[in-house]
Amino acid sequence: MEALPFGLSPGAAAFMAAVFFGAAFVRGYSGFGFAALVVTASSLVTSPLLFVPVVLICDVAMTLQQWAGIRRDIDWRRVAVLSAGMLAGVPLGLAVLRGVGADTARALIALFVLGMCAALYSGWKLARPPGRAGHAGAGLVSGIANAAGVGGLPVAVFFAAQTLGAAAFRATLIAYFTLLDLWTLPLMGLAGMISRDTFLAALYTAPFMIAGLWLGGRHFLSTSPADFRRFAILLLAVLASLALAKSLI
Repeated sequence: MEALPFGLSPGAAAFMAAVFFGAAFVRGYSGFGFAALVVTASSLVTSPLLFVPVVLICDVAMTLQQWAGIRRDIDWRRVAVLSAGMLAGVPLGLAVLRGVGADTARALIALFVLGMCAALYSGWKLARPPGRAGHAGAGLVSGIANAAGVGGLPVAVFFAAQTLGAAAFRATLIAYFTLLDLWTLPLMGLAGMISRDTFLAALYTAPFMIAGLWLGGRHFLSTSPADFRRFAILLLAVLASLALAKSLI
């Protein structure tokens, strides 16, 4: 029998399959949270950095599945200015993470995720509409964070602090995530962060991801997207707290 990717035990692999399903459901319903949920949850069973390129590959695949339903609602001007910032951010983030150990990575990711969750849950709002510099700055922070697979959260915080309709929020985030991931993946390959196990893990989890994304996109929950987003934030905060505790034990 072929060994599981990253040397995971059968129990850890089953746990990650469930995580991919749940995180894809969150992405399908609310538009964000997939990568952060998977990377944070993976901290409980292995080094989170192993799953970063896996979630980026899956993010791109999920956009293909969602494209027909989101393309009319994308604010491409926002995407373009955010992308200008992330072009510089991703190499900076990868330089910071190079040589970081698993426990340090767990702690850094968990602390960052907890900070982003606090900002999202607080309902923080910008005093005035941000200009191009604000969008480029958010893209820079997002690019740095995406080296650890959590680059979506700063932009989710940034969008939530503005007045954006639910459809535009979801569609613009997804479009931006895709460009962010397409820039990050080749740089990760050059940095030696992608292996055969990366592609095997993406392949093995694909059925769970596809099913979760489809169910989330059906909008069959009675909960509003805003209320569900708050639930996803609390879930992410719990996982990040557990990951932080694991890094300190």
